[in-house]
Amino acid sequence: MVEGWRNGFREATNSKPLFVTIYATVIIGVLVSSFYVFSAIYSPTNGSTSWLSSPPLSTAGRIHKLPQDNATSQSLPVALPPPAPEEEAKGKSSLGKIWVSPPKDKKMPPLEAFKLTKELFGERVKDNVIIVTFGNYAFMDFILTWVKHLTDLDLSNILVGAMDTKLLEALYWKGVPVFDMGSHMSTVDVGWGSPTFHKMGREKVILIDSVLPFGYELLMCDTDMVWLKNPLPYLARYPDADVLTSSDQVVPTVVDDSLDIWQQVSGAYNIGIFHWRPSESAKKLAKEWKDILIADDKVWDQNGFNEIVRRQLGPSVDGDSGLFYAYDGNLKVGILPASIFCSGHTYFVQAMYQQLRLEPYALHTTFQYAGTEGKRHRLREGMVFFDPPEYYDAPGGFVSFKPSIPKSMLLDGNHTIESHFTLVNHQMKQIRSALAIASLLNRTLVMPPIWCRLDRLWFGHPGTLEGSMTRQPFICPLDHVFEVNIMLKEMPEEEFGPGIGIREYSFLDNPSLPKQVKESWLDVQLCQEGKEGCVASNITSSSGVLKYPKRSNEDTFKAIFSSFNDVKVIKFSSIEDAFTGFSDKGREERFRRRVKRYVGIWCCEENKTPGHIYYDMYWDEKPGWKPVPPQTPEEDHPPL
Repeated sequence: MVEGWRNGFREATNSKPLFVTIYATVIIGVLVSSFYVFSAIYSPTNGSTSWLSSPPLSTAGRIHKLPQDNATSQSLPVALPPPAPEEEAKGKSSLGKIWVSPPKDKKMPPLEAFKLTKELFGERVKDNVIIVTFGNYAFMDFILTWVKHLTDLDLSNILVGAMDTKLLEALYWKGVPVFDMGSHMSTVDVGWGSPTFHKMGREKVILIDSVLPFGYELLMCDTDMVWLKNPLPYLARYPDADVLTSSDQVVPTVVDDSLDIWQQVSGAYNIGIFHWRPSESAKKLAKEWKDILIADDKVWDQNGFNEIVRRQLGPSVDGDSGLFYAYDGNLKVGILPASIFCSGHTYFVQAMYQQLRLEPYALHTTFQYAGTEGKRHRLREGMVFFDPPEYYDAPGGFVSFKPSIPKSMLLDGNHTIESHFTLVNHQMKQIRSALAIASLLNRTLVMPPIWCRLDRLWFGHPGTLEGSMTRQPFICPLDHVFEVNIMLKEMPEEEFGPGIGIREYSFLDNPSLPKQVKESWLDVQLCQEGKEGCVASNITSSSGVLKYPKRSNEDTFKAIFSSFNDVKVIKFSSIEDAFTGFSDKGREERFRRRVKRYVGIWCCEENKTPGHIYYDMYWDEKPGWKPVPPQTPEEDHPPL
């Protein structure tokens, strides 16, 4: 290429001066353009430096703390939304900063200032795209997590719809762009499937129908999902798509980052993550969808969407893009690949993106149990949830342990209901001891990873979903075995004894763990009393390890570990046979009453009604215990 330029220049020097000028101008222009192209390609970031100067979240397993605002979020007045940028709404200028709290002396404006309008949306649009979620105050921490991931990705063209004024006030004072959805909903968790839950779904559809006429592209998200990688370049790869939707597909149809093959997708289209372009077909779909939901308040928003979109499926738009015609034959749809726009199953159970060596864009906490608490715990297990600093430095400190699992129990033999329960029960017994020790020492228990042989679903299955990439055994989410919502629920102490705090198994690996916790650690090695060096003592070895006799009672635990009240983390090398039980029989009974409620069910054995099997925290005290479904309606209840 350089030699060609030289030859051309030699020819030009033999020509008229005008041509010399032209050649020189062209060559200089090419060089300057090349410089800018290569600078853009190799620049570490194409956006402005974030307020944290922190790297974008490009893969799972990273989290950054939110800035500490200078105002509380609990009882502050509503204030004016951030001022509009000076340039047009197409977004060529930098948008207003996020996480910058307004001055405290701002006067409270009317709620009208936050009304959904084209102008308000236009203030946040960039490249004609707006990213939106919505919720009520009960989901405040989910919303903050959602916003923080996007700002870590250097994305600021975002808006949050507030379904109650308490959330609107709190977000405004934290510097989060917010608008009023006019829903006047309750501020509490409404519960999946409740009438209020369905009302939230209708609000989403009304919002889409209202925004599309503004002419902006809309990336609509549920609050129980997080962005792990900037999705906008991916969505821009399909400019002809009217709608790009995620799905509940659990069997891979592609092994790269192309759209899922629509003819092979059997799972429902999931409306927790979907991108709309303001085409006439998309606007027509949104209006009909809204009309269906308003006409019948019993229709679930996602079912309504699937019903009308699937009215016609196919043919393909072309042979390469993966788009297809749907709905009225004019709507062009694409299905985002479930391997990288992940559901709770493809991310936490299958780890499909890891197996295919792909980078995930999004994680949506579907396919989970234990309600909102289960969703929150899943995100914490993945270290992608924002928690305040006090979460990482609980009063009283933490206790953790290394589970002991025989290789044969984990790996040998077939994966059956019996081998699954043998494995889980073995771990459950250790967790029971750890919960007792945590209660005794008034510490928060860091739960261990739990290994499972079988998946958990809502219907009968052979152990895993056929065609999925679920590996056996696998580390299953805590909500597969334990009722996370019950573990976190406040119970009357006089009936259930003192509460026992828990943390996710990845807690001690979380980058948000503060220095004072990381550096305050006591390793405890259990030993057999009577052997050399194995005595109940608070004296540690030169390496800082405490040897502690197995089968110690309550008084011994209190006497020895009271010397370590200032230590943040006490870690047992093993927990088996560590504790003989509470000396106070009343406390023992209250503890048993509490932890019996902690465990859930496995579901479900094929061709059985009912097919679920209850886990039993005290299975080992029942000779001949077997994992079988309830045999009669009278037996269909948690173990007593």
